[in-house]
Amino acid sequence: MRDISLSLEAGTTTALLGRSGSGKTTLLRTVNGLVQPTSGEVTVHGKRASVLEGVPQQVALRRGIGYVIQETGLFPHMTVERNAVMSLELAGRRKAELETRAREVIEQVGLDFDAMRSRFPWQLSGGQRQRVGLARALALDPSVLLMDEPFGALDPLTRSEMQDMFKELQSQKKRTVLLVTHDLGEALYLADRVVILDSGEVVADLAEEEIASSENPHVKDYVSAVHHLIEKL
Repeated sequence: MRDISLSLEAGTTTALLGRSGSGKTTLLRTVNGLVQPTSGEVTVHGKRASVLEGVPQQVALRRGIGYVIQETGLFPHMTVERNAVMSLELAGRRKAELETRAREVIEQVGLDFDAMRSRFPWQLSGGQRQRVGLARALALDPSVLLMDEPFGALDPLTRSEMQDMFKELQSQKKRTVLLVTHDLGEALYLADRVVILDSGEVVADLAEEEIASSENPHVKDYVSAVHHLIEKL
């Protein structure tokens, strides 16, 4: 990545699009310090995430940022309930608080807590696993949410359900969301702003409603690809 300058408005959703290898995930991971930039700086709530020193500061940063990935990263030997509140458990929260919060976040993502709490990841469908992964990201009630192709591996119907659920969650509590996706339709449905990367550079940065009429060649390529897919149906 090079010469990238982005400032995200609190409470908005920004979608990152681009070809594989364009730098989307790398950019996402700089926000919570998993990747350190070689120049420049990253700030979260005014604090320089790119220069944090010491484990306590890094842990504090990451606890304020939810992170959702495509394959969920659930621990296979742990129940749904424990997976959902692992971050709270690591923070030393009391057992009673863990159960209360587990119920809250699992029900927030549309799952029946009593039916799901004792199940293991291998006993869940792909959509259910993804919901638990999102519940885990929400457990510490983060103000910032990083999402890396969170719905990309799901079938179209489940993916649509997850998108609707995410929009509902955002309507209830506005978080600052940075969403990596390859799907322009998903970006337009979920995001307020669309940023396109190419070879590590920002080549388009537009409000969602500006995409259809944009003359930017990179944007036009995406729109054309969507139209081409629709024509094949």
